[in-house]
Amino acid sequence: MTQIRKSVVAVLAGMVATLGAAQEQVGSAGQWQRMLELGEAHEMASGLYQALKEEAEVPAAPAAFNQLPDWSGLWTHTGSAALGLFWSSPDGTRPNLTSIGTAMQEEGVRLNAAGINYDENLSQCGPPGFPRWLIIPFLREFIVRPEQTWLTSETVNNVRRVYTDGRDHPPEVERYPLYYGDSIGFWDGQQLVIHTNQLMARQMGRNTLYQSEQMETVEIWENIDGDTIRAQAWLYDPTILEQPWYVEREYARVSNEDTSLRMRYWHCGENENNTVFQTEEGSTQYTEFIFTGDEDR
Repeated sequence: MTQIRKSVVAVLAGMVATLGAAQEQVGSAGQWQRMLELGEAHEMASGLYQALKEEAEVPAAPAAFNQLPDWSGLWTHTGSAALGLFWSSPDGTRPNLTSIGTAMQEEGVRLNAAGINYDENLSQCGPPGFPRWLIIPFLREFIVRPEQTWLTSETVNNVRRVYTDGRDHPPEVERYPLYYGDSIGFWDGQQLVIHTNQLMARQMGRNTLYQSEQMETVEIWENIDGDTIRAQAWLYDPTILEQPWYVEREYARVSNEDTSLRMRYWHCGENENNTVFQTEEGSTQYTEFIFTGDEDR
């Protein structure tokens, strides 16, 4: 069995959200830089995915259930969603943006300075979309089966389905943009490798970049110490990025020995006090607050 991370290192060995904010990258600067360079070696996400698949020598049949990792239980994102996906790397590297991406970055700085932070997705209780899904808070569950893996979170009941039964993406004539795109993958030992396309153009965070429908991603998911799952992700979007960008996120197992915690069917639209609108200045404002009467408190 070939472990992709080891293979990648062997092969290679020889916004900017809140600009200037402290980064929370995982791992060493050298490791991070090698992964970034791996993404840059491929013009498209599909090329990186295919290279990883060939390196892994994936068998034709899906892995048996007893060969898959145990990702049961509840998990939570360990980083800060406020830092977004485009903080600087451990060695200070910043994403190489296109002119469109740079303009978006500059506009985000201006809006932050003006206190304007309306979010066309979350302010309306909509799904965050992907790859923003990687950094959202609230509990998560990861359901692993030979033919599919479900990556779920409480936030508006998100479910990402990763098909690992050998199927390809739908034919181009049948594709259309989706909040979480279409994801296919394969297992390389205990590592789940994912390619996602068909993503919807949408805001990637408050006053950060706005991804296009050309966004595609490659991910490697792995339980690294029993209580920590690491997701390594390469983001490709030629509209905003001159070269692909690499990020790492980690998710910690939540202690739940008495099984009192569980995933909730949660949606912020269920509470009328969460209803907001965009002001003329562009900021977020609640419509009106409705509270329980004194006699019912």
